[in-house]
Amino acid sequence: MGIIQDIATIPLFRGLPDKHLEDLAMIVVDQVFQRGQVIFSEGDDGNGFFVAITGRVKIYKMSPDGKEQILHIFEPGEPFGEVPVFTGQQFPANAEAMKECRLYFFPRDSFVHLIKKNPSLALNMLAILSKRLRRFTMLVENLSLKEVPGRLAAYLLYLSDKGEGARDLELSITKGQLASLLGTIPETLSRILGKMSGQGLIETEGPKIKILDPRGLEDLAEWGHL
Repeated sequence: MGIIQDIATIPLFRGLPDKHLEDLAMIVVDQVFQRGQVIFSEGDDGNGFFVAITGRVKIYKMSPDGKEQILHIFEPGEPFGEVPVFTGQQFPANAEAMKECRLYFFPRDSFVHLIKKNPSLALNMLAILSKRLRRFTMLVENLSLKEVPGRLAAYLLYLSDKGEGARDLELSITKGQLASLLGTIPETLSRILGKMSGQGLIETEGPKIKILDPRGLEDLAEWGHL
């Protein structure tokens, strides 16, 4: 698949005419990062944004005592680091390749120039940012107001929604990474998964999780108690 065809499949650019896709292909920088390689660090100048083409990327912050808090995990097709395109500010967190990644980098100045020529690009990006804002609002709410069982239930429902209501899920990250994403430790996560299985909410087998009681998960996500 060529660069123009790759760009056409990215939700951010879906539906754009060929001429605009060709303009985007002219400014994109095709990059490859190895597993564990830092893509950008907190405080780096936000001189552009990325779209994952293959692989997986984690966005995280480090506490003063060295504890990692994963904020989001991006899969192929998802943009990240895009806020500085509008603000011209620094990256507010770190980004690291979780496995070998092919990323498309869109330089800020060149992309802003294209937006001025084609305002529909801005509308597409605003839609993506709106979804991202809702996701981070939920993350803040989950971490600050809900106990770990409620956070886990909300995350499983989020994965189900991404799969258009799928009940058979397969974690694409380790349980240690999931624990970090939920603001807990692996031992606590394993205990809660066991309790949820015992109560008939889910069924687990390695990285595979089957949702048995969606309504029960919704109640747990709302109230947060097992």
